[in-house]
Amino acid sequence: MSKEKNPRRVAENEAFAKAKMLRTSPQKLNLVAQLIRGKKVEKALADLTFSKKRIAGDVKKCLQSAIANAENNHGLDVDELVVAEAFVGKNLVLKRGRPRARGRYGRILKPFSELTIKVRQVQPQEQA
Repeated sequence: MSKEKNPRRVAENEAFAKAKMLRTSPQKLNLVAQLIRGKKVEKALADLTFSKKRIAGDVKKCLQSAIANAENNHGLDVDELVVAEAFVGKNLVLKRGRPRARGRYGRILKPFSELTIKVRQVQPQEQA
C-alpha cells in the first residue's frame, strides 16, 4: 500500500543539478554556461577553475553537484560524463533606485538567475 515511485525526470544515463538565486544577470551567466556545454566534465571543471568571471565559482559548484548526483544517486561512471545541457533562466529582480537631478528617480535593477546543468554518460566510442 505504498505510493507509486516517481518517474525519473531525465533519461537513465543522465543526471542534473540546479542552482537557484544566483546573484548575476542571466545574460552574464549564459556566457559562462557556454564555456562548458558539450565538454567532458574534467575539461569543464578545469575551464571553470581558471575562468576570470566572478560567477564561474557558483557554476563550478553546480557542475560538481550534478557529477555527485550522477555518481551517487544514479550509479553513472564519472570518467564517461559529458555536460549535455547547461541552460539559464530568470529569477526575481530586486528593484532599487537613486535620486537623480531635478527630482527624478534612477531605477537600478539587480537581477537574479538560475542555472540547470545536465550531465550524460556516453560510451567512449560515441565521443567526437
